[in-house]
Amino acid sequence: MSFADTLKQLPKVSHLAALTLIDADGGEVASIENKAGQAGSLVVYNHLAQLYGAISPDAAKKGLELYAEHTDDARANPGKHPNIDRLIGLIERDETLRVKQVFAV
Repeated sequence: MSFADTLKQLPKVSHLAALTLIDADGGEVASIENKAGQAGSLVVYNHLAQLYGAISPDAAKKGLELYAEHTDDARANPGKHPNIDRLIGLIERDETLRVKQVFAV
């Protein structure tokens, strides 16, 4: 299934302005905003957080499946897809990120 088709099946995120990703030390690693260019990643990361409670290595593996064709492109072009690169890194380093939802007003 393509990434676009996958997104249609995942829960909507219109109620979110962003997700904040937090490392084990409590530091903010990244923010994924509900805007063009990031909205698909917001959907994926939010779904993973709902399923797994955090972005763990297992969640990251599922995320790479959800990103479908973009995962191969990210592996071939490091830096082109930072949100996919982050998932790959979590698997490689066996790290987990907590997720904080930022609600739209």
